[in-house]
Amino acid sequence: MATLLRKIGLIRLHDRDTEDPKHHQGSLKGTKGNQKNNNIKHCNTSNNESNILSTPEIKTKKSEQSSKDKPTGKDKQGKDMKEKQQVGGGKATSTSLPPLAPHRQHCTQVRTRRLMKELQEIRRLGDNFITVELADDNLFDWNVKLHQVDKDSALWQDMKETNTEYILLNVSFPDNFPFSPPFMRVLSPRLENGYVLDGGAICMELLTPRGWSSAYTVEAVMRQFAASLVKGQGRICRKAGKSKKAFSRKEAEATFKSLVKTHEKYGWVSPPVSDG
Repeated sequence: MATLLRKIGLIRLHDRDTEDPKHHQGSLKGTKGNQKNNNIKHCNTSNNESNILSTPEIKTKKSEQSSKDKPTGKDKQGKDMKEKQQVGGGKATSTSLPPLAPHRQHCTQVRTRRLMKELQEIRRLGDNFITVELADDNLFDWNVKLHQVDKDSALWQDMKETNTEYILLNVSFPDNFPFSPPFMRVLSPRLENGYVLDGGAICMELLTPRGWSSAYTVEAVMRQFAASLVKGQGRICRKAGKSKKAFSRKEAEATFKSLVKTHEKYGWVSPPVSDG
């Protein structure tokens, strides 16, 4: 029994001593290499995972920071507007105001002052040449009564024979009076010739924009009209039916526009201002 145990012990010792040391070292190196490779792979994967995770985070952070630094479209427009306002000295705000309102208000004031002054001067006239009444209390719409024409004229004789005390005219003043002429037409009686046309329109160059001057007064225009009536051999219409037909403003305006176009093309034949 003892001898058997010794033999078994000797066999194990022999087997352990006969093992190849290189093989043992190689196996150790293999295990260590595998562990090292596994460690390297693990590090690489961990680095890759950190790179994969860190790359979009960095991009998003950079994009957020760049978006904060870059102005948006609205901010850019607001900045451009502020710069334009600073450079233009507040022109952007001034252009938003209606440009015509102050001009129109100024023209109304000029027209009002001028007509008030002329009304006072006409009322101070001592010869009773003309009288003025406001149509519907409108300062810019006058009914003017012409009481006198040349007493040696046929028209004056017609006025006496028909008991016509005056020739009634309507004078309306535009917004830019006295820089533009008034529109004037005959209301009654119905006249023939004397440069009075259909609708009561009056053919006079000084009543056109080309012949008008802001220095003309209503009194001066009426004296010129009285002279034109006489020179044009104006008469009161006495024909049955036709004499009772009233003049209309619409017809007068159309006639006046037509005669202005005609005279601008062929010239004027009505008497000049010097004849009045």
